[in-house]
Amino acid sequence: MFNPWSHADPLDRADDAAGHRLRRLKQHLACRAAFVLVGEAAGYQGCRFSGVAFTSERLLLEGRIPRVRSTERVTHRTRPWSEPSATVVWECLHELRIADCTVLWNAFPWHPYRPDEPHSNRRPSTVEVRQGAQVLRAVLDRFANATVVAVGQVARQALQNVVGGNPRVVRHPAMAGAREFRANLAAIVRSVGRRH
Repeated sequence: MFNPWSHADPLDRADDAAGHRLRRLKQHLACRAAFVLVGEAAGYQGCRFSGVAFTSERLLLEGRIPRVRSTERVTHRTRPWSEPSATVVWECLHELRIADCTVLWNAFPWHPYRPDEPHSNRRPSTVEVRQGAQVLRAVLDRFANATVVAVGQVARQALQNVVGGNPRVVRHPAMAGAREFRANLAAIVRSVGRRH
């Protein structure tokens, strides 16, 4: 497990990369959110280096992330990380005109990876998702007036465990789910309207 806000990665460009990730996260969370989208876990092409759920280095450099001011490369890679699910999520948020009032988080906020493969993703275990429950609860409490949406079944189960009930859920955009994700989220946005 990799904690983006306290651990270092050999590909980090800055000496205090974890501190930079924490600052980007604080910028992302500094809003009056109308929506909170909860994903599964931090990914190696996204949050591991950006510090923000569903957010890649490429999207940061393109200025596509509201409230987050980041114009410099964050890794030593030849090309910036570009995460497919992150791209779909932010494109959809911008299309629906809710990017500026949406907060992204993960049921397991840290990056779970396969043994000896730090730049890989794996599904967080049930125990790991339980470990993230207290942090998830704090985020939900911070944005208590927002419409909360689970992105995928791991997030749905985590939300059920934390707040109970039957949370709103959209298809995760990975594994050919982009079209369904967009349709699901658009339907939710239409049903609740845009709130500030």
